[in-house]
Amino acid sequence: MKTNNKYTAIDFFCGGGGMTCGLRQAGIDVIAGVDFDKDAKETYEYNNQGSRFVIADINELPENYFEEQFGIKINDNNLIMAGCSPCQYYSIINTTKEKSIKSKDLLLQFKRFVDYYNPGYVLVENVPGIVTNKNSILSIFLDFLKDKGYKIVMDVVNMKDYGVPQSRRRFSLIATRLQDKEISLPVKENKVINLENVLGEKNGFPCIPAGYRDRTDYNHTVAGLSDKTLRRLQKTKHNGGNRLDWANDDDLQLKCFIGKDNSFKDTFGRMWWDRPSPTITTKFFSVSNGRFAHPEEDRPISLREGATIQTFPKDYVFKTSSIAATAKLIGNAVPCEYARRLGEVIIKNN
Repeated sequence: MKTNNKYTAIDFFCGGGGMTCGLRQAGIDVIAGVDFDKDAKETYEYNNQGSRFVIADINELPENYFEEQFGIKINDNNLIMAGCSPCQYYSIINTTKEKSIKSKDLLLQFKRFVDYYNPGYVLVENVPGIVTNKNSILSIFLDFLKDKGYKIVMDVVNMKDYGVPQSRRRFSLIATRLQDKEISLPVKENKVINLENVLGEKNGFPCIPAGYRDRTDYNHTVAGLSDKTLRRLQKTKHNGGNRLDWANDDDLQLKCFIGKDNSFKDTFGRMWWDRPSPTITTKFFSVSNGRFAHPEEDRPISLREGATIQTFPKDYVFKTSSIAATAKLIGNAVPCEYARRLGEVIIKNN
């Protein structure tokens, strides 16, 4: 993608490239993406040609790496550093804290590079828990930015207010040390995009059964279902039904849900046509992990449907070896459309 813009960016914790894709759509030259996940490299570079994927553990990456390898200059007013670090530690989703503890302080590793290069702009996106968690290192990062002379705008936003057909609450921050530049988060829209606007046959998603494998780059692939789970979905009402629709069926009800009708109601639930999607996670291919069933077809949503909800372009190709690996790249991504709007906010204040 050719850019007519003077801005360059480095995308830390880039994964499969959601932030990079959106910034490039805005016209920003993303010179590099950095991530420890080597399985993301092919997807990232195939779809964002000209942006180089740097496989590195940020804990071990020297600050001068980009200076030496890319010619990045210190104190570049037109340099943007984005740091959307993995957020398992601060997530409200149940995770093993021992397993996720390594993600707790990654923002401080990103801080090393901001400190060294002193870029004109800093972008951060994370889960809301980074604001509310009593062990969060966010305050340390914010104090650091203020001490460096950065102006900061930040808030917990919902992606559904920014052209993304998904209810996805995220902490969002833009900071600049350029005192003559005004910054703000993207402007909210008055209307939301519902699933009926992006999914279904009229939007390029033919009706398919559970377990369907799409061998093309489009990847309208769906995970399979057990016979019993298929029967559960067949009894789940279209357009927003949930597991209560078969709670009185002794054969279909799960023991773990008995007496817990008001808990985990999204599990095995269907999405709604007339609402945005719930948050797309890395497990969106599995109906037992949330409200990830198609509004009316008896299956989970497909990989391409998940990517579309995350606002990846329809021609974005996921170069992965499994359904789970693809879903991980999609679920962890910053929605491209929101990233594009972040980039445009910076450009408009040029």
